[in-house]
Order: sequence, then structure tokens, then C-alpha cells
Amino acid sequence: MVEQLSSKQGTADQKSAAPSASGDVVVSVRGLTKVFKDFWGRPKARAVNDVSFDIKRGQIFGLLGPNGSGKSTTVKILLGLLYPTKGHVEVFGHSPRHVQTKSRIGYLPEESYLYRYLDSRETVDFFGSLFDLPKDERRRRTEQLLEMVGLKNVQRRTVGEFSKGMQRRIGLAQALINDPDLVILDEPTAGLDPIGCREVKDLILALAARGKTVILSSHLLSDVQDVCDQVVIYYGGKIQAQGTMNELLSEPDSLQITVPALSREAMDRVLQTMKSVIAEKDIHLDTPTQDLESYFLKVVEKARSTDAATSGATSGNQVAEYLRGESTADRGARILERLARPDAPAEVESPKPTEEEIAREKEQKANQKLGDLTRRDDVPAEQAAPAPDPAKLSRESIEKANEKLSGLLGKKDPEKKNEDDKS
Repeated sequence: MVEQLSSKQGTADQKSAAPSASGDVVVSVRGLTKVFKDFWGRPKARAVNDVSFDIKRGQIFGLLGPNGSGKSTTVKILLGLLYPTKGHVEVFGHSPRHVQTKSRIGYLPEESYLYRYLDSRETVDFFGSLFDLPKDERRRRTEQLLEMVGLKNVQRRTVGEFSKGMQRRIGLAQALINDPDLVILDEPTAGLDPIGCREVKDLILALAARGKTVILSSHLLSDVQDVCDQVVIYYGGKIQAQGTMNELLSEPDSLQITVPALSREAMDRVLQTMKSVIAEKDIHLDTPTQDLESYFLKVVEKARSTDAATSGATSGNQVAEYLRGESTADRGARILERLARPDAPAEVESPKPTEEEIAREKEQKANQKLGDLTRRDDVPAEQAAPAPDPAKLSRESIEKANEKLSGLLGKKDPEKKNEDDKS
């Protein structure tokens, strides 16, 4: 029996909060074998050899193994990209090549193949159009995904300018645009900074909590240990070990106890008691330390709290709303719950006006307008500005125009010319 208190208690709490598999088998593999052949049809490599396993709804399933052990081949068969040589594979009760089944799968390959001259928004929108999503829905999901993966501030930069880690982030967004029921992630944290790794693991746990199934293939064993419910370990195309994390990692012959710091006298008494029943060579004392990931995240969070600027990817605020499956009714229920709390400020709803009050208000407004009109009519005639005579205005305008024209032509005004002649 192993009793362990870890600094990753938050991750453990999230895993326990996720619903257990309901018994619905999402992926069923029986006797799967894949043999690659050369040009002449002769067997060249047995990539997968008689593999069998089941993945249930809501599980986070890990595929582990060294390079060339058959993990990627298994994933490609599940996606319908390769035909099995022998065996039977079902995804959602259908063949992996079933078109409707493919629409329920999201896939992040080991290498993100993206159009380098599209920006982040165009890239996610393009993949959304492949699933025939309505334009407004694509726009809404794109906004949420870019916010989630921390690329909202650089959404207008072309993907070709991105680092590998930023390309993995946009690749993760495109894998989730169709709100898939089965998510297959091949090395999702490769190239990501520790913040991105933590966010990807939180996302995986959130997807499982919503009842989605996740298949995770990774060489980073710490990531697999943090999130996976069950794992299989490949070697030579065969499954060498399979089971839950507790079944594979527990050490029933030892016990770990963590206590606060003790005084020297108290420590001596504890050691004497333990030595009376346990051999001294089997007792190991050590000071617990936090893992490097937790320490790194604390340092970055402290820097972020001081509004330190960065031109790279930022931390996503939360999982996209449509991936959380939160409806308008859920948000309304949450708001009502908050208002019902004892410490919530009471909000008095203003009563609706009656029909008599509405009619009275309209009558007051009409009387006010009538009074304004009456006051304008009572203005004395001597105070009112006299209306200009249109004929007089027209005659003055013509005289001014004649004067300007005469000046331009060097001619004198006819009236002035007659005066000169008389003189």
C-alpha cells in the first residue's frame, strides 16, 4: 500500500472529479496486426502484432513506447489512414473509414501541417469550414479557441512566422474546432513551454470531465502520469504492460509518510520507535521538494502579476465555452445560485407601471409639447426677425455679380461710365 501526498494535488482532484467511464466502448481493438511489405509483396516489418484493448467513454488513454514500437501505426489505423493486415477495429461501433465517424474525431498529428501564409484566425476558420460549420458558429468558436490557446494577441500573424510551440498551439485549436467526441493527440506538448504544457493537461482533464474520450501518445511520461486513467506500453509491436496508473505504479511493499518538521528530540523518539519494528537499513529520511513545473509556474505567475510584457504566446484564460458544454441555461442557473447566497446583495426589482400610469405619462408629454408650441406663437411681432424680400435678395445678388464681372473684364460699371461722360 502506498500513501502519498503530492504537490500535484490539484491534478489529482480534477481526475477524481471526472466522471468514470460509463461502460460505453468508444474504441475496440481485437487482434490488431499490421505488416508492411516491400515492392514485391514480401513482409518487411511487423509494426503491430496481435494487439487488443478497449477504450471507454470519458477515459484518458495513454499510448506509450519507444520509437518504432507501433504507436503511430495504431493511431493511423484508428483514423482509417491505414488498413490492418489482420484483426478487427471499431470506432463508435463503425469501421474507422466510416465518414460520419470521422466527423466525430479530432486529431493533432505529431507534426502540424499548416498553410504558412494564413494567419491564426484564417487557419482555424478554414478547418471549421471542412466540417460545414455555419459562418457565425465558426467565428464564435475561432474566437474562443484562439483565446484558449493564448494566440489572440498574435492572431493576425501568418502561421509561417510562428515558432514550433506556437504552431502546436494553433494545431491544437484546429483539432478541437468540430467539438469532437474522440480526441487523438500525438505528442501534444512537444515544443511547448511549461505554461502551455500545464494548460494542455488542464484541457485534457476538462474534456474528459465532459465525457469526451482522449487518446494521448507521448514520450513525456510525467504528462501521461498526470492525466491518464489507463495506459498501454508497446515494445516491438506488442503490448508489454496494460492497466490503470494505480495498478502499474503502486508499490505495496512500502509506505510513505509525510509529516511537518519535528524537533530533534521528537525525531529521535520517532526513529527509536521505528527501529524497534523495522531494520535501520530500510528506513529512509528525506525532505520533500516541489517539482520543477510547479516552481516554474509560480515564478511566471508572479511576473505576469507585475504586467510584464511579452510578444510571444500568452496564457489562455480558460477552456473554450463550447468545449466546456456550458449552455445559456447553465449560466442562468449559476447566476441565480450566486444571487441566492446569503452574502449576495439584495436586488429589488422595480414594479412594472400600470396602464393608467402609462396613459398619464403620455398625456403629460403631450401637454408639455403643446405648451412649447403655444409659447413660440405668443412671441411679439416686433421681436420676430422680419422675413427677407426674395426679390430684393435676387436684385442685390445680380448687382454684385455684375460688379465682379466688370472688374475681371476691365470694364467700368455703366452707371459710373455715364457719370464720367457728363463730367
